[in-house]
Amino acid sequence: MDLTSKQRRYLKGEAHHLKPVVQVGGRGIVQDVIDKVDMELECHELIKVRVADDDRQARALMAERVVEQTGCALVQTIGKTWIMYRPRKKKPTIRLPKE
Repeated sequence: MDLTSKQRRYLKGEAHHLKPVVQVGGRGIVQDVIDKVDMELECHELIKVRVADDDRQARALMAERVVEQTGCALVQTIGKTWIMYRPRKKKPTIRLPKE
């Protein structure tokens, strides 16, 4: 899913007040984490994910894997926190700005 810079900026503003709803622990990205991210995206569309790993490259690879398996967009990475977006299949509530 590709987002324009205007859409990313909008989503960052919308996510500012959110708390992380998914925690990635020492086991990394296991199927339970993928399922939880998928479920939370379907419920909320825009979520924050907190990652415990200290290695920046490992976190980037984990984020790639989550994006691939859930079909979401990685809006932003702030330290150990990811902001992820995917519109609901039925009745999406977040309206992205046009280009």
